[in-house]
Amino acid sequence: MGSNRAKLLYHILALVTIFVWGTTFVSTKVLLTHGLTPPEIMLYRFIIAYALTWPFTRKLRADNWADELYLAVAGFTGGTLYFLAENTAIDYSITSNVALVVCVTPVLTALLTSLCYKERITGRLIIGSAVALLGVGFVILNGTVLKIHPLGDALALVAALAWAVYSVVVRRFDGKYTTWFVTRKVFFYGIVTMIPFMAAGMGGGLHPDKLTIPVVVANVLFLSVVASMLCFYSWNLVLEKIGTIRASNYMYSQPLVSLACSVAVLGEPITHIALLGTALILVGIYVAERK
Repeated sequence: MGSNRAKLLYHILALVTIFVWGTTFVSTKVLLTHGLTPPEIMLYRFIIAYALTWPFTRKLRADNWADELYLAVAGFTGGTLYFLAENTAIDYSITSNVALVVCVTPVLTALLTSLCYKERITGRLIIGSAVALLGVGFVILNGTVLKIHPLGDALALVAALAWAVYSVVVRRFDGKYTTWFVTRKVFFYGIVTMIPFMAAGMGGGLHPDKLTIPVVVANVLFLSVVASMLCFYSWNLVLEKIGTIRASNYMYSQPLVSLACSVAVLGEPITHIALLGTALILVGIYVAERK
């Protein structure tokens, strides 16, 4: 009974983490309107989060160079590549396309996990994922016609694949290092691998003068402390406790959070198609997660 209760808590933690990440678009939009660039926002997030993780672990590096290399891969894929690909995709496609393509992440994660760790993909998982993904399409497209934007949609797929690789690589460290250590190293290598792109002029450089504006400071702190430090830690913990595939299925619920924020914050109307999509997502997640 105690074990089941603990598992339930980790499932709830996964939902809470996805909920927070689903609200980050509001803070990011505020920062963009104040002149910050997407790579700059990611860099501030990771620098602050990295500094705040030090009290939780003082271990400097992994036990061997192979593990250190895998940590670098995790930092690059879950940080630099994911953020650059997703944000650049929006410049070459439309937001709904990007959001829809990125939501194939659980499918890619399941395939990579099965390939790398020989986990069996069950029929229930396939059916649940298909139903949830159909619901995602209803929620995001909301009755509009899907139009293909090859470059932008391809970059969105790169972002989805990057996060899938990150999830699979992080699993390698289950029980070997503390979750705080892995999380801190991910931030470190995310910063290190982003710097060359910033130096090359991608993203328009830094605007530290903007950090004197109270609303900018508040949103940067939210993205750094809550959405980065706490949520990356909780997500890495969830990956360890309930498994990569089952944890990734909760990513299907992220469009629901974005939909709720659009209704509550932006006053956008909710349609019957969006409600149908919401129901399909919930049913799909239930089917995929139920043993």
